Amino acid sequence: MMLAARAHGTTGPLVVEKVAVPEPGPDDVLVRVAAAGLAPSLRKLLARGSFKHLPSTPGHEIAGTVEAAGTDVDAGLVGARVRVHPVLSCGACAYCRSGREQMCPSAAMIGHGAHGHGPMPLYERYHDGGFAEYVRVPARLVDPLPDGVGFDLGAKLHDLGNAARALACADLPTGGTLAVTAATGTMGTATIKLAPFFGAARLVLVARSEQRLAPVAALSTLPVATVPLNDSSPDDLTARLRAAAPDGIDAVIDFLPEGPGTGQALAALATGGTLVHMGGNTAPLPGSARDLQHRCQRIVGTRGCTRADTRRVLDLLGSGELTADELITHRFRLPDVNDALDLLHGREEPIWMAVIHP
Repeated sequence: MMLAARAHGTTGPLVVEKVAVPEPGPDDVLVRVAAAGLAPSLRKLLARGSFKHLPSTPGHEIAGTVEAAGTDVDAGLVGARVRVHPVLSCGACAYCRSGREQMCPSAAMIGHGAHGHGPMPLYERYHDGGFAEYVRVPARLVDPLPDGVGFDLGAKLHDLGNAARALACADLPTGGTLAVTAATGTMGTATIKLAPFFGAARLVLVARSEQRLAPVAALSTLPVATVPLNDSSPDDLTARLRAAAPDGIDAVIDFLPEGPGTGQALAALATGGTLVHMGGNTAPLPGSARDLQHRCQRIVGTRGCTRADTRRVLDLLGSGELTADELITHRFRLPDVNDALDLLHGREEPIWMAVIHP
C-alpha cells in the first residue's frame, strides 16, 4: 500500500488515503515519486469535469527514481533518476507524427485533464498521477535527469517546457524586446529565465503587484523594465507599454487569465510583432483582421508543450547554461496538499513554483 492524495469529485478537498501500489505492465515503469509539481489549474480543471476518471490521483509534473520495470522494458532503467513527460497521445495521427502531440485528438495528461475529443485508452490506464508515493507510467515517457538537476526542478520541467513553447511561437527577432504579462507567476518566471535563449535582448514585465515585480525582475540577465497593472485605471496599459519600449514591443507572451490587458498588450505591438497567448482569457480582443494585415502582426494561441521543448530545456540545464533552482519557492508534504492548494489559489504570498514531497 501507499499514500496518495485523491480527487473523489469535481469539488471539495483531495482525500489523503492509503491505496494499492500500481503494478507495472510489460511496457511500464514504476516510479518512486520524489517531487510532484503543484499547478494552479488543478481545481479549475476538476470543476470543469476535465478529469474523466474519478476517483483519481492528480499530479502531472513528476520526478523520481525508477523502482521497477516491466518485462519488455530495459532493466537498466531501474534506479535511474527521471522526470515524466505527462502528455498521452495516440502516436499515429498527423499531429503526433509532426512533433505536436499536445494537439492530438486523444491528448490527455497523466494526473491531469483530458484535452482531446477522440478515444483515450492510454488515459484510461494512466490517469493517476504524482500526488502519491509511486506512479505507473509508460517507459517511453521518462527522461533521465542530468547530473546536477534535482528532483524538484525536474518535476517542474513541464512548466519550463510550456514557456519554451511560447517563446518559440513568438519567433522573436534577434535583439528583440519581449513583454511578459502575469510575470510574477509560475509561467512568467519560467519565461523570464528562458528568454535569453530565444533571441530576447530586453524584457518588459507586467503584473498587478509592483512590490512582487522587483524580485522577479532580478531573475533576468537582460535589461528589464517593469509595468504594474493599475486596477483603478487599466485602460492605460497600452500607453505604459509603449513608454517602456519606445522602439516597440516585438513580442508579447501573455498569461493573463482575464480582463482587457490582453487586448491592450496587443495594441502595443510593433509592426511585425507577435502576441502569444497561453492564459485562457475569454475577454474579446479589439481591432480587426485588417489591423493585423496592415501592421503585419500575428496572434498565436498555444497550450502545453512538446517532448522536444522539454528536452531542449533539459539540455540547457544539463550543460549549465541555464540555472533555475531559485524558481522553486515552496515545498510541501503530501498530507498538507490541500493547505498548499489553498495557499496557491489565495495568492496571499508570492509563489513562483511549488512542489509536493510524498
